[in-house]
Amino acid sequence: MKIMVAIKRVVDYAVKIRVKPDKSGVETSNVKMSMNPFCEIGLEEALRIKESGLASEVIAVSMGPSQCVDTLRTGLAMGADRAIHVESSAILYPLSVAKLLKALVDVEKPGLLILGKQAIDDDCNQTGQMVAGLLNWPQGTFASKVVLDKQRDVATVEREVDGGLETLCLDLPAVITTDLRLNQPRYATLPNIMKAKSKVIKKFTPQELNVDIKSDLEVVQVTEPPKRKAGVIVSSVDDLIDKLKNEAHVI
Repeated sequence: MKIMVAIKRVVDYAVKIRVKPDKSGVETSNVKMSMNPFCEIGLEEALRIKESGLASEVIAVSMGPSQCVDTLRTGLAMGADRAIHVESSAILYPLSVAKLLKALVDVEKPGLLILGKQAIDDDCNQTGQMVAGLLNWPQGTFASKVVLDKQRDVATVEREVDGGLETLCLDLPAVITTDLRLNQPRYATLPNIMKAKSKVIKKFTPQELNVDIKSDLEVVQVTEPPKRKAGVIVSSVDDLIDKLKNEAHVI
């Protein structure tokens, strides 16, 4: 069984985000980029499934500009067998990504598609659900535990919900999106990083996959959240109540 893992190149989680002067988006020029943390977790889970003997191949997939190749090489260094890059200079919103993933699934025929539950740049949390709908595959989102049963051809997914834990049994092929508590991703070793540099990355364009990239979404404006005002020290409970009532208007 093949496992396909979608990975996204995003601004590194440790970088302070800056909004562009024209408020059209966030600044990405000369900013450290890395693999989306939720995608790292998804790739790690796929590698663990393969190492347990339940999968034969792990394919990493990324979409976007040519710089996405660096992120794919990180995935290869972690242990992915192959990588596919869908090159596009256009802004890719979740539905476009889902359509591209469906087209790649039609080409590669994986038994399992794994994605991070969301990307830390746009926090959309939509692509996994959309691609499952397009493929008409069962889905297990926010997975905190995944168990495959190859004999029965099912995946058992434990997921966190507001009331506790929910357990789903999915017929394969299926779509799974990963949550933070699923695993701790491994670090790529230096020998594997060097080997990954020489591996061939297969390339597609949206046109070759017969996917029309267009969006019904328009980003009108991106703004920073308002800065917090400095706190004050009150001398008594009465002063606190007065400020909460007359200044903050919360009581």
